[in-house]
Amino acid sequence: MREVKALVFTGYGLNCDYETDFSLKAAGAQSHRVHINEVIDRVRHDSEAALADYHILVLGGGFSWADDHGAGVLMASKLRNHMGREIERFIREGKLILGICNGFQVLVNLGLLPAFDHRYHERRAALTFNDSGNFIDQWVHLKVNPRSPCIFTRGFSTLELPVRHGEGKFYARSEDIQRLFQNNQVVLQYADESGNEANGRRPQNPNGSLRDIAGICDPSGRIFGLMPHPEAFNHFSNHPHWTRKREASVRRGEREIPHEGEGIRIFRNAVEYVRTLGSE
Repeated sequence: MREVKALVFTGYGLNCDYETDFSLKAAGAQSHRVHINEVIDRVRHDSEAALADYHILVLGGGFSWADDHGAGVLMASKLRNHMGREIERFIREGKLILGICNGFQVLVNLGLLPAFDHRYHERRAALTFNDSGNFIDQWVHLKVNPRSPCIFTRGFSTLELPVRHGEGKFYARSEDIQRLFQNNQVVLQYADESGNEANGRRPQNPNGSLRDIAGICDPSGRIFGLMPHPEAFNHFSNHPHWTRKREASVRRGEREIPHEGEGIRIFRNAVEYVRTLGSE
C-alpha cells in the first residue's frame, strides 16, 4: 500500500493544525505539522522533506498574521514570493491542495481558486466580511454537488459541519459566479436541514455568500477550498446533538454506532485518491 504523505502548515496565527493533522492520520495519511518558515527554508536550500516530498498540502484554519490587511492576504503574499514555483510544480504533478477557512481565503488570494482554464495566477473571487458584521460560530447544513470534479467530496450528497469566521462571504462578479456553476466548480452550498439551498437566508447561509457558495474547486477537482471545518467533525461527539443522534441510532436497532465524524471522509477521499494513483 502506497504511503501517503500530507503537509499541514503551522505558525503565525494558524490554530487548527492539530485537528487537521489528527484527521489526516485517522484517514490513513502520514501527516506532518511543519512551520511555514521551516518549509520555506527547505525550499530555499533544496533540502530533503521539502514540499515536493508530499502528496497533499493542507492550509488550515486560523487567523494567519492576525488577518492583517484582510484574511489570508499576508500568508498568500508570503507563499507567492517564497514558494510560488514550488506550488506550481506541486499542482502540475497532480497533487492535492485543501484550504479550510483561512486556508480557503489564502487560495483565493493566491489565485489558485477558482483557476478558470487552469490559470492559477488570477484572483477572480473574494471572501469578505460577513453580512452580519460579526464573527460567526455555528453548525451549518451543506448541499454537495455530485457533478463536481472535486476529489475530496466524492460520495457525499449532504454534509453538516461547523463554521467559525468573520470574513466568509463568497463574492465574485456575476459572470464568474455563473461560470463556476456552469463548470460545476461550486462544490458546497449552504442549505437547510432537508438539503435545499438556503437562498441567502440566515442562519442557513451564515455569512451572506452569493448563491450560498460555501466551497469551490479548480477545474481539475484537485484543489478545494471551503469555509466550513471538516477537521472539527473528526468524532461523532463533536456534533452538538450527538447524544440525540446516538439515542436515535440505538432505537433504530443499529448495533454499531460509528465513532468517526463525517469530516474524516473528506480527508479519506484525498488519501484514497493518492493511493489509487500510486497503484496505476
